[in-house]
Amino acid sequence: MNISTPDLCDAYPDLVKIVDPIFRNYGGKSSFGGEIVTIKCFEDNSRVKESAGTKGEDKVMVVDGGGSLNKALLGDLIALTALKNGWAGFIIYGCIRDVEPIGAMKIGVKALNSIPLKTQRKGEGENNVQITFGGVNFNPGEFVYCDETGIIVSSEPLIKTED
Repeated sequence: MNISTPDLCDAYPDLVKIVDPIFRNYGGKSSFGGEIVTIKCFEDNSRVKESAGTKGEDKVMVVDGGGSLNKALLGDLIALTALKNGWAGFIIYGCIRDVEPIGAMKIGVKALNSIPLKTQRKGEGENNVQITFGGVNFNPGEFVYCDETGIIVSSEPLIKTED
Protein backbone atom coordinates (compact mmCIF):
# COMPACT_ATOMS: atom_id res chain seq x y z
CA MET A 1 0.00 0.00 0.00
CA ASN A 2 1.37 3.36 -0.99
CA ILE A 3 0.18 5.92 1.54
CA SER A 4 0.82 9.64 1.74
CA THR A 5 -0.44 11.02 5.05
CA PRO A 6 -0.04 14.63 3.79
CA ASP A 7 -2.23 13.84 0.75
CA LEU A 8 -4.84 12.13 2.95
CA CYS A 9 -4.86 15.14 5.30
CA ASP A 10 -5.38 17.45 2.32
CA ALA A 11 -8.14 15.30 0.85
CA TYR A 12 -10.00 14.57 4.12
CA PRO A 13 -9.28 17.45 6.54
CA ASP A 14 -12.49 16.89 8.50
CA LEU A 15 -12.03 13.13 8.88
CA VAL A 16 -8.43 12.77 10.08
CA LYS A 17 -6.91 13.01 13.53
CA ILE A 18 -3.14 13.53 13.64
CA VAL A 19 -1.07 11.48 16.10
CA ASP A 20 1.68 13.43 17.89
CA PRO A 21 5.06 12.99 16.14
CA ILE A 22 6.66 10.78 18.79
CA PHE A 23 7.13 7.53 16.86
CA ARG A 24 10.05 6.05 14.92
CA ASN A 25 9.85 3.70 11.94
CA TYR A 26 11.33 0.26 12.54
CA GLY A 27 9.68 -2.06 10.04
CA GLY A 28 10.82 -2.80 6.51
CA LYS A 29 7.58 -1.25 5.26
CA SER A 30 7.30 2.42 6.24
CA SER A 31 3.97 3.01 4.46
CA PHE A 32 1.10 0.94 5.84
CA GLY A 33 -2.42 1.17 7.16
CA GLY A 34 -5.67 -0.60 7.78
CA GLU A 35 -8.40 -1.32 10.27
CA ILE A 36 -7.41 -0.82 13.91
CA VAL A 37 -7.21 -3.70 16.39
CA THR A 38 -6.29 -2.47 19.88
CA ILE A 39 -4.40 -3.97 22.77
CA LYS A 40 -3.80 -2.33 26.14
CA CYS A 41 -0.97 -3.86 28.14
CA PHE A 42 1.90 -2.78 30.37
CA GLU A 43 5.25 -4.58 30.18
CA ASP A 44 3.47 -7.84 29.24
CA ASN A 45 3.17 -8.75 25.56
CA SER A 46 0.95 -11.84 26.03
CA ARG A 47 -1.96 -10.28 24.11
CA VAL A 48 0.38 -9.03 21.34
CA LYS A 49 1.72 -12.56 20.80
CA GLU A 50 -1.79 -14.07 20.85
CA SER A 51 -3.14 -11.55 18.35
CA ALA A 52 -0.15 -11.93 16.02
CA GLY A 53 -1.06 -15.61 15.77
CA THR A 54 -4.51 -14.80 14.36
CA LYS A 55 -5.48 -13.77 10.82
CA GLY A 56 -4.52 -10.12 10.39
CA GLU A 57 -6.42 -9.41 7.17
CA ASP A 58 -4.31 -6.27 6.53
CA LYS A 59 -5.22 -4.81 9.92
CA VAL A 60 -2.93 -2.76 12.15
CA MET A 61 -2.30 -3.79 15.75
CA VAL A 62 -2.25 -0.65 17.88
CA VAL A 63 -0.68 -1.40 21.27
CA ASP A 64 -0.91 0.90 24.28
CA GLY A 65 2.06 -0.12 26.39
CA GLY A 66 1.69 2.92 28.64
CA GLY A 67 4.72 4.51 26.98
CA SER A 68 7.03 2.23 28.97
CA LEU A 69 10.65 2.28 27.85
CA ASN A 70 11.59 -0.59 30.21
CA LYS A 71 10.66 -3.71 28.20
CA ALA A 72 10.01 -4.57 24.55
CA LEU A 73 6.45 -5.43 23.55
CA LEU A 74 7.45 -6.68 20.10
CA GLY A 75 10.36 -8.81 18.91
CA ASP A 76 11.32 -10.46 15.64
CA LEU A 77 9.52 -13.77 16.28
CA ILE A 78 6.16 -12.12 17.00
CA ALA A 79 6.63 -9.72 14.06
CA LEU A 80 7.36 -12.66 11.75
CA THR A 81 4.26 -14.51 12.97
CA ALA A 82 2.16 -11.39 12.33
CA LEU A 83 3.65 -10.99 8.85
CA LYS A 84 2.84 -14.62 7.99
CA ASN A 85 -0.73 -14.08 9.24
CA GLY A 86 -1.36 -11.05 7.04
CA TRP A 87 -1.07 -8.16 9.51
CA ALA A 88 -0.21 -4.82 7.88
CA GLY A 89 1.76 -3.61 10.88
CA PHE A 90 2.07 -2.40 14.44
CA ILE A 91 1.99 0.89 16.28
CA ILE A 92 3.57 0.33 19.68
CA TYR A 93 3.27 3.00 22.39
CA GLY A 94 6.33 1.51 24.01
CA CYS A 95 9.47 -0.31 22.85
CA ILE A 96 10.44 -3.07 20.47
CA ARG A 97 13.59 -5.20 20.21
CA ASP A 98 15.37 -7.11 17.43
CA VAL A 99 15.57 -3.89 15.39
CA GLU A 100 17.70 -5.26 12.53
CA PRO A 101 15.61 -8.37 11.77
CA ILE A 102 12.35 -6.39 12.02
CA GLY A 103 13.79 -3.77 9.68
CA ALA A 104 14.32 -6.49 7.08
CA MET A 105 10.67 -7.66 7.22
CA LYS A 106 7.96 -6.34 4.88
CA ILE A 107 5.77 -5.24 7.78
CA GLY A 108 5.09 -1.79 9.20
CA VAL A 109 6.32 -1.09 12.72
CA LYS A 110 6.20 2.22 14.56
CA ALA A 111 7.33 2.47 18.18
CA LEU A 112 8.70 4.98 20.65
CA ASN A 113 12.11 3.34 20.93
CA SER A 114 13.98 0.06 21.23
CA ILE A 115 15.39 -1.90 24.16
CA PRO A 116 16.85 -5.43 24.27
CA LEU A 117 14.88 -6.59 27.33
CA LYS A 118 11.80 -8.79 26.74
CA THR A 119 8.65 -8.84 28.86
CA GLN A 120 7.55 -11.57 31.20
CA ARG A 121 4.29 -12.99 29.92
CA LYS A 122 1.64 -13.15 32.64
CA GLY A 123 -1.44 -13.20 30.41
CA GLU A 124 -2.34 -9.63 31.32
CA GLY A 125 -3.81 -6.98 29.06
CA GLU A 126 -7.04 -6.11 27.25
CA ASN A 127 -8.10 -6.53 23.62
CA ASN A 128 -10.41 -4.33 21.55
CA VAL A 129 -10.80 -1.43 23.99
CA GLN A 130 -10.47 2.27 23.29
CA ILE A 131 -6.91 3.40 23.94
CA THR A 132 -5.44 6.90 23.95
CA PHE A 133 -1.92 8.11 23.31
CA GLY A 134 -0.21 10.64 21.06
CA GLY A 135 -3.17 12.98 21.55
CA VAL A 136 -5.59 10.63 19.74
CA ASN A 137 -8.18 8.01 20.69
CA PHE A 138 -7.77 4.70 18.86
CA ASN A 139 -10.98 2.71 18.56
CA PRO A 140 -11.26 -0.86 17.27
CA GLY A 141 -12.77 -0.82 13.80
CA GLU A 142 -11.51 2.67 12.91
CA PHE A 143 -8.65 3.13 10.46
CA VAL A 144 -5.02 4.18 10.78
CA TYR A 145 -2.56 5.22 8.07
CA CYS A 146 1.21 5.59 8.48
CA ASP A 147 4.17 6.72 6.43
CA GLU A 148 7.55 8.38 7.05
CA THR A 149 5.75 11.69 7.67
CA GLY A 150 3.39 10.56 10.39
CA ILE A 151 0.34 8.68 11.61
CA ILE A 152 -3.30 9.62 11.07
CA VAL A 153 -6.55 8.07 12.28
CA SER A 154 -10.00 8.16 10.66
CA SER A 155 -13.38 6.75 11.63
CA GLU A 156 -13.89 5.88 7.93
CA PRO A 157 -11.64 4.07 5.44
CA LEU A 158 -9.79 6.61 3.30
CA ILE A 159 -8.13 4.20 0.86
CA LYS A 160 -8.25 0.52 0.01
CA THR A 161 -5.84 -1.56 2.10
CA GLU A 162 -4.30 -3.67 -0.64
CA ASP A 163 -0.68 -3.88 -1.75
